[in-house]
Amino acid sequence: MKYSLLETRKKLSLLLRSCVAHSAVLQCHAQSFVQGLLPNTILQTDLLLIYSKLGLLHDARKVFDKIPDRKNMYSWNIMIASYAQNCMYFDALMVFRELNCCGLKPDHYTLPPLFKASVGVDDACIGSMGHGLVIRLGYEGYAVVENSVLEFYVKYGAMHQACYVFSNMICRDSVAWNLMISGFGRVGLYLDAIHCFREMLSLNRMMRVDFMTLPSVLNVCGKEGDLLKVREVHGYVVRSFGFDTDAAIGNALIDVYGKCGWLNDSEKVFRTMRCVTIVTWTAMISCYAAHGKGEESLLLFKKMVDEGFRPNSITLTAILTSCSRSGLIDQGKHIFSSIRSDYRFEPTVEHYACMVDLLSRGGYLVEALQLLESMKSSVTGSMWGALLAGCVMHKNVEVGEIAAHQLFQLEPYNASNYIALCGIYQSLGMVESLSSIKAKMRTLGLVKSPACSWINIARRAHIRAKGPVSSTSSDDLQNIAANLIHDDTLVMGL
Repeated sequence: MKYSLLETRKKLSLLLRSCVAHSAVLQCHAQSFVQGLLPNTILQTDLLLIYSKLGLLHDARKVFDKIPDRKNMYSWNIMIASYAQNCMYFDALMVFRELNCCGLKPDHYTLPPLFKASVGVDDACIGSMGHGLVIRLGYEGYAVVENSVLEFYVKYGAMHQACYVFSNMICRDSVAWNLMISGFGRVGLYLDAIHCFREMLSLNRMMRVDFMTLPSVLNVCGKEGDLLKVREVHGYVVRSFGFDTDAAIGNALIDVYGKCGWLNDSEKVFRTMRCVTIVTWTAMISCYAAHGKGEESLLLFKKMVDEGFRPNSITLTAILTSCSRSGLIDQGKHIFSSIRSDYRFEPTVEHYACMVDLLSRGGYLVEALQLLESMKSSVTGSMWGALLAGCVMHKNVEVGEIAAHQLFQLEPYNASNYIALCGIYQSLGMVESLSSIKAKMRTLGLVKSPACSWINIARRAHIRAKGPVSSTSSDDLQNIAANLIHDDTLVMGL
């Protein structure tokens, strides 16, 4: 039975949309050539879409370039979005530029990938230009476009502009509220994040809070260190969702209770969760690490491996950190060596940093120095800083001078590095060397910052400074403390 060209194209289009393998797409593409169906905009757009879905962007671009001059907006949008989704941001911007050169106007599907690409290439000007296009073309009423603009400003930490966009949004869905809450938390405006969550609950009684909102709120509460707010959010979770309905919420609860100093509550949440992921194990190991419970971390790590979970890079960083803080030298060395032998990947910079800290704390300073010198990637200032701190602790001037002079090159105006080396010289009675470093600090105009502490009593910040307070007055310090300390009597009205 013979089919007309139109019927054949329709059948190939339907077949293409159901393809899930590269070989099947290639067969359809070959049939299109053999039967003389190309060029055809609809069929080529279908080919472009399936190649993009399979991540075959090189093949997709070949198809895109062969589409006749009058490409439809659908094909332009597929190409731009595919590049942006695969982190090929410069390619996405180049296609967008070609679109403009053709005299076509972007639609509301074209602009969201543009904001993603703007963040990807770290060019705020592109995002600002995109916002101007949104206003000029009248796309402010489209939720997907408004959320993309909002996400752009949030990711750049421009919360003033984000608030302006948010306040003028016609329809605020859960995505918009989540972006504002996480955005405030990211820039340290924790009370604003909590206030935003309260407003969301009060103005949107009919809108169900989703699983993305609550981890953001809990993360904010943890950074603020307010246990009362954590417990209230936890109560809301139990009332609204049930205790163990979502892994992300459970993971956030484990983390936030640990940050607030309530390790027992972290353990209770961990034991109660039914859906446990590698993130859950890592969160609990990190809690033990933060509380100096090295042995417990190791037992939990072993249990995790025994239950068939393969540790990722972050998990290994957490367990190495725990070994470092608990002084478990041999166990830390064994885990570090297992990264290559058991898990078959190269240790990251974070893993090396943990090992340097572990060895330096334990007094294995020469071994720590050799580890740094063996690194293939460049050594960071924090690694040399960990080695220098160990030298101060163990009064090792030889290795200490090496670490300090490396830091002087990397961070020439960081006074703490010079002060650390002064501490080693002073402890060993090396007066001439001590005087030399102090003279160098005076030449660079470096001064030691005064130590200070504050406490909140009766809702008022009280501060105590130790040592010379150069240009900062006592009233200034009181004002700084008042701004940093949040009112702990605020209660969330959930």
